[in-house]
Amino acid sequence: MIKQCKRIGRRLLFPGLAVVLVSIPVAAGLLVHTFVFAAEPETSPLTYFSYVFSAYSLTISCAWIGKHARGAKRTVTETLHKHHLVHRYLTEVPFKVHVSLYLSLGINLLYAGMNLFFGVRYRSVWFGTLAVYYSMLAIMRFLLLRHVNRNEIGSDLRAELRRYRLCGIILMLLNIALSGVVILVVQQNEGFAYAGYLIYVIALYAFYNIISAVRDVIKYRKYQSPVMSASKAIKLAAALVSMLSLETAMLAQFDAGTDPLARQAMTAMTGGGVCVFILVMAAVMIVVSTRRLKAIHHHTS
Repeated sequence: MIKQCKRIGRRLLFPGLAVVLVSIPVAAGLLVHTFVFAAEPETSPLTYFSYVFSAYSLTISCAWIGKHARGAKRTVTETLHKHHLVHRYLTEVPFKVHVSLYLSLGINLLYAGMNLFFGVRYRSVWFGTLAVYYSMLAIMRFLLLRHVNRNEIGSDLRAELRRYRLCGIILMLLNIALSGVVILVVQQNEGFAYAGYLIYVIALYAFYNIISAVRDVIKYRKYQSPVMSASKAIKLAAALVSMLSLETAMLAQFDAGTDPLARQAMTAMTGGGVCVFILVMAAVMIVVSTRRLKAIHHHTS
């Protein structure tokens, strides 16, 4: 009896792919009928049936995905590894960093161009400054990319440390301009304005960028490569600035009734925190690279 109940339960939970696929549009149709066309959904027996069937459809769909997800992932991974370049990207960290520098450089240039466009269109010094900021980040990425195109990562530690220090110096100089923008935003109590639904796209990009940047800083720290570290530091700086610009845009677009002093305080705290963090990060890059270069010089002389 127990075995039979288990067998029935298993068949109900895993009825097969055909049943799962059919149940999804049926459940959707029932819910549409309930919420749109039903005259009295509260008293209709079909309403309760639609709720129960929809819950069952969701359950068996999740069960099917959970059962086959591992096998599907293994199949996809095996298929990807058959391609030479994809295999290198998944298994060789230096090659992955090389490719990511190309991608991030392209995205950086697009983001700088977008801010330049808005700066000219709205005659905004904020967007203009951001365009310059992201352009300088793109230049730093280009310098790193130029190095890895000529040398393998880890083959010339002294050259990598020099570029690492140069990136720190540029970040520190850029931080001065960023601090000026923050002060301007706080004094005028205004923010960045994005047209239409563009702010939601910017929000998705900003959150993805900050999560990816933090993960990469932690992940690639163990490789002890100045070029890798510089690349991830630039990415983190860009992510922090994008979060700052997103906050000011959200406050300007959705919190019109907020106390102006509260808006100023929030912008000042976030902007000040971002500026201090980037300043400390740039200082650490300069100090660490200088010390290591001196150690290499004393060791070789």
